[in-house]
Parts: sequence; C-alpha cells; structure tokens
Amino acid sequence: MYINLWNPEYDGLISALIISYLLGIVHGITPDEHTWPITFSYSVGSYSTRGGFKAGAMFSTGFTVQRALLSQIAYFALAGIFMTAMAFGLTYILVGVAMAAAGIYIASRGRYAHFHLIENYLGKAFHLHPHEEEQNREELDHTANPIIHDLKPVPLKLAFVHGLIAGFGFGAFALIIYTILAPSMPSPWFGFAPGLLFGLGTMTMQILFGMGFGKWMQSKKKLSLQGIQYVAKNISRYVLTYGGYAFIVAGAAILAFPKLLDYGISTGIHVHNLDNLGIGFFIVIFAVVIIGLVGYFRSMKNATRLYTVVVPPQTDDWEMSQISRHPNQ
Repeated sequence: MYINLWNPEYDGLISALIISYLLGIVHGITPDEHTWPITFSYSVGSYSTRGGFKAGAMFSTGFTVQRALLSQIAYFALAGIFMTAMAFGLTYILVGVAMAAAGIYIASRGRYAHFHLIENYLGKAFHLHPHEEEQNREELDHTANPIIHDLKPVPLKLAFVHGLIAGFGFGAFALIIYTILAPSMPSPWFGFAPGLLFGLGTMTMQILFGMGFGKWMQSKKKLSLQGIQYVAKNISRYVLTYGGYAFIVAGAAILAFPKLLDYGISTGIHVHNLDNLGIGFFIVIFAVVIIGLVGYFRSMKNATRLYTVVVPPQTDDWEMSQISRHPNQ
C-alpha cells in the first residue's frame, strides 16, 4: 500500500481511513494554532501527567466530534460554507473569547472580573472593577502562601468546548479531509469516518503532548506542591488570557482583510503546516512560546521566593514527597 500524505492517494476505504488517521498524527505534531495553544495552556495548568492526559483527551474529544460531524456534511458537498475567510475569522474570535474567558476565570477568584491589558509590562494594569491597593496588601498578608489563593483551578471541562470550536478552523489538513477523503466514502454511512479518524490521530498526539507538558511541570523538584500549582496555573492564565486576546485580534483582522490568509513564508518543507508559515503559525509562537515563557519566568521568580523546598541531605523519595506537601514543617 502506497501512502503519500503530502498529496494523498488511496485505493479503497481502508487506505483512505489510514491516511486520515496519519494526517491527524501529523496535524497533532506540527505547530497548529487550533491545537497547541489550547492543549498547552490546559495541560500545563493541570500540573501533572494525569492532568495533562485529561486535558489532551478533553480537548481532542471535542475536536474529534466536530471534525466527524463536518466530515459527514462534507460528504454531501456542503462543507464549503465553513471553508471561507469569514468562517475562519469568526472561529479565531470564538476561540479567543473562550480562551480569554478561561484565563479570566482562573484569575477571578469568583469575586470580580480582571482585565489586564499588558500586566506590569507597559504600565499599570487596567481593571474593570474598583480595586484598592490597601485591600491587596491585606489579602497578601492573610496567609503564608498568599498567591496560590488568587488562582482558581484550571477548568478542564472547558477544554471540550474549546475543541468543538477549534474544529471549525480549516487549513491544508481540513481541505484534504473535506474535499478529497470524505466525498470519496462509499456511502453516507461512512461520511463521518475520515473526520473521525483524523480527530483520533490528532487526539493521539495531543494526549501525549498533554502528558508531557504536565510531567514537565511536575518535575520542578525545588518547589513545593503549592509552588508547582502556582506556576502551572499562572502559566495557564497567561497563555489563555493573552493568547485569547491575540486570537480575537487576528480573527478581526481576517474579517477586515481576508487576503491575510494568502500571505505566508514558504519553507519548502513538504509537511502540511510547515510548508507555509502563515498567521496561524505566528499565533502559536506568540501564545505558546513568547507568552508561555513570560508567564513561566515571572511565575518561577515568585514561586522560588515563596515556595522553595529546602531538602536535607540524603532525603529519600518518601521524605521528599512529604516535604513537598508540607514545606513549612
């Protein structure tokens, strides 16, 4: 069986489904704006391998359901209405709103909404609510570990909704699934299959990446468990909030200037998502790399000061786990 993922050719149902799954694998590996920023933010915020698994699974399940449904629609040659610059721009905006809402939720503590434009970098943070500095200082002095109480748990259930929304984005992979593989299915009963297999391939990699991101956060041995939680939630807050703003701006720009989708940097690499670096690639770089690093270094600086674990010589693994959970004893 000959398989060409760059210019897919198939000789039957099984071949088409294998190609769909492998395309999903590649889609999950390459830096894609509809997967990486979202999986990274939720997985890191869960601060564990198990939590990262859940985050990757929750997001990619929603993504897979949406892709299967749209693949079924594509079988009847109706997917074209979702493959326009307007649909692309609206998808960006909806993804951005959902991301920003999740980031604000993490920081809100359930009391009031925060809306920081460029927090502590280009000036004083802007709030949608009255906020007194004296109240801040009182809250910071309220507990020995103050900052961790300012951040709510990362809402993993929202990752499923994110997957449903993100699935409406289209690119080279979606074009292949919706215009080549789905219409080639032998009957309407199989119309959903290419989208389903593509989603499962993406799920495979997103779960692995999610577990990797979670494991990475769990490896911060110098921090107590509270410190790891603080760093993880804060990185998640940064990426979701500011990455969400970036998606909203990019979506609005696409709606205003649809030709933006035609611009990109050709790399000559015969791998979809890497052959032409367009607006989606740079959103990934901004949200995951730049914002992620800013959030990481700022959070680690605070966490090192507040939650560093002092490990006595010759401490075994069990003792280390107790120190991590009760650093002040």
